[in-house]
Amino acid sequence: MATVLLVEDDDGVRSFVKRALEIDGYSVHAAADGAEALDLLRGPAREAGLVLSDIVMPVMDGIALAQSVARERPEVPVVLMTGYANQRERADGLHAIVRDIVLKPFTLAEIRERVRAAL
Repeated sequence: MATVLLVEDDDGVRSFVKRALEIDGYSVHAAADGAEALDLLRGPAREAGLVLSDIVMPVMDGIALAQSVARERPEVPVVLMTGYANQRERADGLHAIVRDIVLKPFTLAEIRERVRAAL
């Protein structure tokens, strides 16, 4: 099964999504912000087949992360998550590099389906 790089600054959401994806058989690397995610993508998570990231995070947000992933690893799809309508609007202009945008709150079934579809 594929490897997912999960990027979420909320510990509870990160843990919840990580467990759900692992139950589905994915290998999951987790990061709390975009800068940490890029470090993982360049090292321990270099085999990641998907980046699943929140948009609003400290240090580096999900949109900046998506742009960096597109430059460094254009073959890796990016799915963004957000609970803020204005952030979704920011991401809507990134169709070429963002595969999907998942609105929070989401169900386990929804996030699992979005990950499957992106991979």
